[in-house]
Amino acid sequence: MLNGKCALLIIDVQKAFEDKKWGERNNPNAEESIEQILSVWRNLGWDIIHVQHKSNKVDSVFHPNHAGFQIKEIVKPIKDEVVIEKTVNSAFIGTDLENLLKEKQITQVVVTGLTTPHCVSTSTRMSGNLGFDTFLVSDATAAFGLKGHDGRYYRPEEVHDVSLVALNEEFATILTTNELIAKLKMEKFGVF
Repeated sequence: MLNGKCALLIIDVQKAFEDKKWGERNNPNAEESIEQILSVWRNLGWDIIHVQHKSNKVDSVFHPNHAGFQIKEIVKPIKDEVVIEKTVNSAFIGTDLENLLKEKQITQVVVTGLTTPHCVSTSTRMSGNLGFDTFLVSDATAAFGLKGHDGRYYRPEEVHDVSLVALNEEFATILTTNELIAKLKMEKFGVF
């Protein structure tokens, strides 16, 4: 059951992920799904937290001096929406995210963003471990193909699906955008 004590976490939806170096990606409509959820959240007036990865390495596409550091226009923060900068995979490490959620008496967290096996997975695991009732939106995140330790290439769909399987019912409840919005409509019928 989702309620007003639920925050939307949008992780690393930054221009850096448009760089060709990442290779092929699954779920090309992830940002549109996040935008759809963000619109609903704004209509509800619930807490929205944008997480932005900031690298200290000058040659990184996530360094503040590079265009890749910028949050994509499609989910760009507005008004008083919180933006938290992180330097590691978890949105909770080295940031005030946990304290912010507790101060606002948030008990539930909905996670979206990039990428599924890295910052999304790490932040989802920590959210669950810290005691937040955590939901991860499967089509509001995406993965790139990865090469394993043995040299085998794992396609983006495989990486994405295995990441979700490892999180489901252990650290979070996995939902689609449509399932999430349907749950919200049931709770707040007529609000949007």
